[in-house]
Amino acid sequence: MKIKTKFKDLFLFKNNKHKDSRGYFKEIIKEKLINKKFPFLVMSFSKKNVIRGLHLQNKNSQGKFVTVIKGKIFDVAVDLRKNSKTYGKNFKCILSEENSKSIFIPPGFAHGFQALSNENYVIYSCTKYRDAKSEVAIKYNDEKFKIRWPLKNIIISQKDKYAISFRDYEKKHK
Repeated sequence: MKIKTKFKDLFLFKNNKHKDSRGYFKEIIKEKLINKKFPFLVMSFSKKNVIRGLHLQNKNSQGKFVTVIKGKIFDVAVDLRKNSKTYGKNFKCILSEENSKSIFIPPGFAHGFQALSNENYVIYSCTKYRDAKSEVAIKYNDEKFKIRWPLKNIIISQKDKYAISFRDYEKKHK
């Protein structure tokens, strides 16, 4: 089931889950509901407290369909589309194996999440291939966004440790 948000083209999905005594079968993505192709599929594993993001590809922007196959994450998408009514605002939600929700984040958004369970496996179906030369990392804790990350003892990568501020992003990408 496709669920609209106040952000243009950003949707939540409640996936169909068919359970029986053997386990379950879950429908994750139906391209016809989004009208997008996903040529690039990647996966991440994160331990509890890890924050990944806020990341985007500035030149070859990707749309992302994000699904948790095991665990639970606090997911954040920040609208960086210049002419958008929601520019600079963020959308937050919980995605988990249990709640069977996924999110489609359109091109032009920065994306990040915090891992809430001990083991978190996240799949990203992307509308474009990775372009390392156009990757940008914006500070996960930038004051402009006022994101309240649920867990305090965070773990971040070197890339995210040296991420730029939103202010610097705006100056650089006018």
